[in-house]
Amino acid sequence: MAEPIIELNNVNIYQGNNLILQDVNLTVNKGEFVYLVGKTGTGKSSLLKTLYGELPLTEGDGSVAGFSLRSLDWKKVPYLRRTLGVVFQDFQLLTDRNVNDNLKFVLRATGWTDEKLMDEKIMDVLDKVGLKAKGFKMPFELSGGEQQRIDIARALLNSPKLILADEPTGNLDPETSDEIMSLLFQISRDYNTAVVMASHDYIVVQKFPARMIRTERGRVVDNATISMQ
Repeated sequence: MAEPIIELNNVNIYQGNNLILQDVNLTVNKGEFVYLVGKTGTGKSSLLKTLYGELPLTEGDGSVAGFSLRSLDWKKVPYLRRTLGVVFQDFQLLTDRNVNDNLKFVLRATGWTDEKLMDEKIMDVLDKVGLKAKGFKMPFELSGGEQQRIDIARALLNSPKLILADEPTGNLDPETSDEIMSLLFQISRDYNTAVVMASHDYIVVQKFPARMIRTERGRVVDNATISMQ
């Protein structure tokens, strides 16, 4: 039986006073891989920001990982984010500390205190992304693809049921993009983790097909197709 991890009903999404997306109806189930496609400026990032609590939801009903977006206040946002993994295009690793300390920083920030358990969790997520031996490297010593893998490892720290990925292959060459996509699909399959990935790289989308949602003209179109213009 399908179990929703995201449900949006008659949702309007605003940036300030500007209506960006209207009448959004969307369900994403646990373990599902979904692309979010659309031209720049059509609302992809606004939709993602609503899902992880950066933009408040004021019209319509929405829930993510059991949290009501309408009743989300600043106290609840950290708890929502602990159930999510967020992967960015520009990695957002802390440049002044090594990989292990980057990951430990996130664990501490989300309430972990036991050093031994933190070390075990860090080894576990680095193993999942194939970088077990890189924990003592500084970010600048890693390739772009390795940095993106660390970003994914960071997103896995709290065993999320949902990963939101914002253009995770945007800065990578085609071969490295393929590796990152294979990794995201593998995580989705092996751990029943839903993945919602914003992308405008239609080559990647065609090579790794999945359900597609498109933002266009203030709307969200489900089960969309893409034209290669």
